[in-house]
This record gives sequence, structure tokens and C-alpha cells, in this order.
Amino acid sequence: MEYVYLGVVIFLFILSAFDLFVGVSNDAVNFLGSAIGSKVARFKTILIVAAIGIFVGATTSDGMMDIARHGIFRPEFFSFEELMCVFLAVVASDVILLDIFNTLGMPTSTTVSMVFELLGGSTALAMVKMMHDSSLTYAGLINTDKAFSVILAIFLSVAIAFVFGLIVQWIARVVFTFHYTRHLKYTVGLFGGLSVTAIAYFLMVKGFGSASFMTSEVKEWIAGHTHVILISFIVGFTLLMQILHWCKVNVFKVIVLFGTFSLAMAFAGNDLVNFIGVTLAGFSSYQDFVATPGAVPSTHMMGVLNESAGTSVYFLVGAGLVMMIALMTSKKAQNVVKTSVDLSRQTAGDEMFGSSRFARRLVRSVLNGNEFVVEHTPVFLKRWIDSRFNKDEAIIPNGAAFDLVRASVNLVLAGLLIVMGTSLKLPLSTTYVAFMVGMGSSLADRAWGRESAVFRVTGVISVIGGWLMTACAAFFLCFVVTLFVHFGGVVAMVLLVVLVVVMLVRNNRNYKKKVAATQRDEIFTELAQTNDKDVAWTLLNKHISLYQSRMVRYISEAYLQITTGLISEDVKVLRRTLNTLEDERKNWKVIRRKELVGLRKIDPLQAVEKDTWFHLACNSCEQCLYCLKRMCEPSLEHVDNNFNPMPEEYVSEFMPVRKGVEQLTAVIADMVENSNYEQALEVRKFGDEMKAQLSQLRKVQQERIRKGDMDNLKIEYLYMSTLQETQEIIGHMRHWVRACRRFQQEKGVVTVL
Repeated sequence: MEYVYLGVVIFLFILSAFDLFVGVSNDAVNFLGSAIGSKVARFKTILIVAAIGIFVGATTSDGMMDIARHGIFRPEFFSFEELMCVFLAVVASDVILLDIFNTLGMPTSTTVSMVFELLGGSTALAMVKMMHDSSLTYAGLINTDKAFSVILAIFLSVAIAFVFGLIVQWIARVVFTFHYTRHLKYTVGLFGGLSVTAIAYFLMVKGFGSASFMTSEVKEWIAGHTHVILISFIVGFTLLMQILHWCKVNVFKVIVLFGTFSLAMAFAGNDLVNFIGVTLAGFSSYQDFVATPGAVPSTHMMGVLNESAGTSVYFLVGAGLVMMIALMTSKKAQNVVKTSVDLSRQTAGDEMFGSSRFARRLVRSVLNGNEFVVEHTPVFLKRWIDSRFNKDEAIIPNGAAFDLVRASVNLVLAGLLIVMGTSLKLPLSTTYVAFMVGMGSSLADRAWGRESAVFRVTGVISVIGGWLMTACAAFFLCFVVTLFVHFGGVVAMVLLVVLVVVMLVRNNRNYKKKVAATQRDEIFTELAQTNDKDVAWTLLNKHISLYQSRMVRYISEAYLQITTGLISEDVKVLRRTLNTLEDERKNWKVIRRKELVGLRKIDPLQAVEKDTWFHLACNSCEQCLYCLKRMCEPSLEHVDNNFNPMPEEYVSEFMPVRKGVEQLTAVIADMVENSNYEQALEVRKFGDEMKAQLSQLRKVQQERIRKGDMDNLKIEYLYMSTLQETQEIIGHMRHWVRACRRFQQEKGVVTVL
């Protein structure tokens, strides 16, 4: 039996190494987002700074390991066998949960999952023990006070991070304004001194002060001279920052890089327990079990876990090295999707989320409240505040999402809050602390305009909702898995290990497929980053040419699939096409929002002139999609109900029309993609001929319907509807060509991209 548990411990270590690598790759945005969003330095420089911070944080995170040992349950009431069931269930549930959330594309948090998995697993066994012994209570088996404080800390950290981000960024912006280089004479030294002091104090006093390699004498000296250290830091760093400013050094860059280091260190110190805490608790349990002669797994109680972790420095250094290698080599870390950066972008950009009813109502309520405050604010004060928030003066590097002032606030506050939680041995979600600080600071910076606020609020709600789903799913999944392992014994353990391995392999394959299928909109990325109106016009033209030509080709493909499914009675083709139509309509709305952002970046006079043709082209595209949907739905219903097929006579007269639509759309797609409209008149003429042909076919079909063949009445009406929608599509295509041609025409000359 001892060898079975040895195998479980080995499996836990293997999975921990995997979690370390994947966790750093997935969570890299937490500590890289602000530095990358402000373009403070080269990407490699940012990675090196963050990697050093991760290594330092990992080697000083010993105290956090106690959360997995006795932070949630009371180990003295659980046997070795029971706790090994819980530990195995926790790591297995974590992998299963990660696989499910990756498949659904929902956000998740390693901190939240670890805490609630431990709570769910220990609750399952607590209920089993209480059923067999009525003297036991839930509060006696589960460390409810500590568990409540941990959960409350996670909840409160989200709200605190947002509020502090909002307040501190508002104050910083009032002091420095968006044209911050004009207000640095003396304020930058004080701001830099306070920022670096806040980081250095918690890193050196709370971080290194509790590290396992620090001697007791040094710890006592630090604890007894805290005030002296703090005052020295404030004075020394304020003078240093002021001198650096006089030496023409950008103090904000120093703060951002130092903040990146501190946030990476805080991430490693706080989140390391999520990756190896349960494994090390299992290893300690196994060591105690083996060291006790004659110990029986079902009766050997694990009170030893009440002792402090005392994690070997070799484990911490090894974990730090793995995390450093993961950050420097992982493609996922180097191509991280900066959701928080996109949601906090100062200027309009690609809004990743749609709008929700709750977000619309919340924004409307906030706007009404803001109007009330503005009405009751003295005019002189309102004018002065507005002058400090003049976004036209913003100094944002080309390609950056926001300026260095906001990046500094994001990093200092996020690092400070996370390290404070770590020093109190409360696991905070680094993902959501960093995210909510960024959201609060962007709101204070007035980055959420009326045209983007609804989408960004929806994004914030979606991320927080993903966290709540993670908590619930982690608790109930680990609850069930623990019971399965407890009652299933060795057989259940083996089956669970096999399941986890299979899901790991499948998850890796699915990720590779997802990455291969994902096409990043590089043109829009460049368009959103440029401040040059001429470059913006060129990129906007290129974007419209590329994506509208793709849409024409999709419409052609969908039309052929619908008509093929109707003629050949293929219900699968029709059902698949109907599903893709809805997805394509949503995708088209995203593309349209992107191009509207591009319109705002070109010359205003030119934008007014082009706006009409842009909306005409978009409307023509949308109407084509609606026509296809009106064709597909009745066709699917007809074929799915096994009604009469289309007569051969109808098929014969319809095939030339079908071929004509295919030819017309192919020519239009090439024309739009290449922005070459030399054949525009011929295309419009061909479209007129097809419309005339369809009008004639409709008259013929009307005569057939008048004859009243009741056996074929349904297919006759469906065929008539198909002809009508085809004629509508051709008409919209003609308008589409005209609108695209007039939009891309500049000063009488058609631009060829």
C-alpha cells in the first residue's frame, strides 16, 4: 500500500511541474501588461526584469505554503488516507477544470480554484466523517474562520483594487495631467520616492524579512527598526528620483520597470502555493507516514501538518528556475493576449466584448449620477479639473495603449496589494487584482468614453463572472472527485490518474489547434496604434478591402451551400450553414466596430465625406446576411420535415442563376480586395441582367402557383422565396460595389492598395 501512495506523490510532483510552466505562461499578462501596454522598454528587457522578479518571489514564498497544509481544514482530524484522497482530487480537479474552461473560452484563476477545491474536497470527507460520528461538527473539521478570511480576502481584493486604482490614478492625473512632462519639476521626485518606497518596503521588509534563508538575528533587527527603514527609504528614494530627473532620466520608466519586477515577485510569492502547495503538503504527509513505524493509512492522523511548512530552499529555487524558463521560452507567454490592456486602452480600439443589459443600465445610472455631480460642482473647479484631464495633450508612444503615469500607478498598486496579502498569508488572485487596478485607473483616466463604456463594463463583468464560475465549479467538482476516490480506493486513484493524463494531452492538442485557427487582425492592431492620419487612411482602406472581400466570398459560399442543401436534401449542410450565419453576423459587427475606430483616426473632413459610403457598404453586407438567413431557415425546415423535393424542372432553370451568382460574387470579391474598380460598370450591368432574368423566372413561378398544384405547393412557395432572396442579394451586391468604390476613391482617383 505504501508504494501506491508513493506513486500518488510522484504524480503530484509531475503535475506541479506542469502547472508551474502553464501557470506562468497563462498569467504572464498579470505582471507584463502595464509594461507592454506603455511600451516602457523592449520586450526582451521587460521579460528579463520580470524573470528576475519571479525567481526572487519564488525563493521567498515559504510562508504561503501553510494555506494548503492547514489553512482550509484541520489536519489533526483527518487520516493520511483521507488527506491523500483530498490532495489527489484537488490536482485532478484542477486539470479537469482548466480543460473545461479552456474549451469554453472562459477566464479562470489558479488562486480561486485551489482554495475552493481544497474547501470542496475537505467538505466532502467532513460530511462522510460526520455521518459516522455524530460528535464531530463541520466547524470542528474545517478551519471555517481561516477559510472565511481567505475567501473574504479574495472578494475584497477585487473591490479594493478597483477603488484604489480609481482614486490614486485620479490624484496622479490631477497632479501630472496628460501632458505630464510639463509638471515634473519637483513632484516627480516625491511621486517616484513614494512609489519606490512602497514597493521596496514590502519587498525587503515583508518579503526578504520572512524568507527561509534569513537568520533570526536579521529578522529581529528588521522588525525592530521598521520605522527607521521606512523613513530612510522615503528620504533616500525621493532624493534619488529627483536627481535622476535632473540627469534627464525618465523616472516613470524606472518606476514601471521596478514595478514590473515587484509585481512578478508578488505573483510568484503569492501564486506558488497554487502550483506546488498541495504537492508539498502531500509530500510532507507521506514523509510523516513512512517515518512512523507500523502506521496504518486509515488511522494515522495528520496533525503534523499544523506545523509551519518549512519548505526546503531547494524546492523553492527549483520552482523559481522552472518559472523563469517558462516565462523566457513559452510562446504563450510571449504572445499573451492582453485582455486587460485592451479594456483599459486610452483611445478607442477593438472592443472584445459585446454589450449586456446590466452593463447598459449601469452605465446609464453612472452617467445620470455624474450629471448630478457636475451640476452641483462650482464652475471654476469643474473647468480646472477638465484642464487637468485634457486627453488631446496625452503623451502616448506610438503603439502604446496608455502613458507611463498610468502604467506606474497600475504596477505600484497591484504589487503593493498582492505583497500585502502575501505578507498576511492570504492568497489573493493576482489575475484580478492586477486586472481591477487597471480597470479603476482607466476609468479615472476617462478612457471609457460613452461609445466604449458599455463594452468595457461588459468585459469586466464577464471576467468577474468567470471567477465566480471558477469558484462554484472548483468546489463541486472536487467534492465529487474526492468522494469517488475515497469510496473507490486504489482502483479509483488509478483511473483518475489515467483520466488526468488523457485530459492533459487533449488540452495541449486543443490549444495548438486553437492557436492555429486564430487569425490575429494585424492590420487593425497597426491601425489602432498609429497616430498618423495618412497612415491610418491607408491601413483603413487595406482593412476594408481585405475583410469586405472575405465577406463577399463567405456570402457566395453560404449561398451555394444553402441551394445545394435544398436541391440535394442535405439537412446537415443546411443546419451547419445556419449556425455559421449567426457566427458570421456577430463577427461582422466586430469588424464594423474596428473600421469605425479607423474612421475616427483619419482626417475629420475626409471622415465625414466617407462616412455615408462606409455605412452603405456595411448595410449592403448586413442585408445580404439577412437574405441568406431567410433562405436557409425555410429550406432547413422543408428538408428536415421530409417534404417534397425540388422538381427537376425547377432545378434545371435555377442552375444558371446559381452559376451567375457564383461568377458575380467572385468578380466583386477580387475587385474589392484589389481596390481595382475598372470593371465596376460591367459588374453592375451583369447584375441588372441577372435581376431581369430572375424577374422573368418569378413570373413563370407565379403562373405555376396559380395553377394550384396542392401536392407541390410548399416547394413552389419555397422556390419563389429563393428566387426573391436571390434577386435581393444581387441588388445589395450592386450597391456594395458602388459604395466600396466611392469610399476608396480619393480626390477623383481610385486608390490601388
